[in-house]
Amino acid sequence: MTYTPFIPEKTSESVAVYPGTFDPITMGHLDIINRGLTLFDRVIVVVAVNSSKEPLFKVEERVEMIRECFPDDADRVETDTVSGLLVDYAYTRGAKAIIRGLRAVSDFDYEFQLALMNRRIEREVETVFLMTGFRWIYISSSIIKDAARHGGDVSGLVPDHVCERLRQRFMQGR
Repeated sequence: MTYTPFIPEKTSESVAVYPGTFDPITMGHLDIINRGLTLFDRVIVVVAVNSSKEPLFKVEERVEMIRECFPDDADRVETDTVSGLLVDYAYTRGAKAIIRGLRAVSDFDYEFQLALMNRRIEREVETVFLMTGFRWIYISSSIIKDAARHGGDVSGLVPDHVCERLRQRFMQGR
């Protein structure tokens, strides 16, 4: 007799939202997105419009840079923008989860509070924390921008097309 495992029929697509300012998108972000794709059928990468930050790149440029990272996965990685409550956006898009990347213990306190508030507002949307891959734990968009602004080599820390945009942006001076 052959053993046949029970595999429940998939009733609907699982969707997660991965928010951030992505100014610019880094290899750490890509690591989280790709790992999210192993857990969910589709990930919506949401560029959050944050009025308290002075971005280097316009929202449209950030969306374009993200899309250029996934030319063959356009059906699984969608890019969008949001300026209101993220949890409301996630719910209206049918997302079951919000993905948050954690680099250090110091990130957890804020993210935990945010997750609890989101859960209070919308119980249908979970927060999933993914630890950043060890290889990328020390990088952030801010550190990347600072290094590039001062002529540092950020290749390998951001996708090649992003590296080129940073080089061009700092050559022309914003």
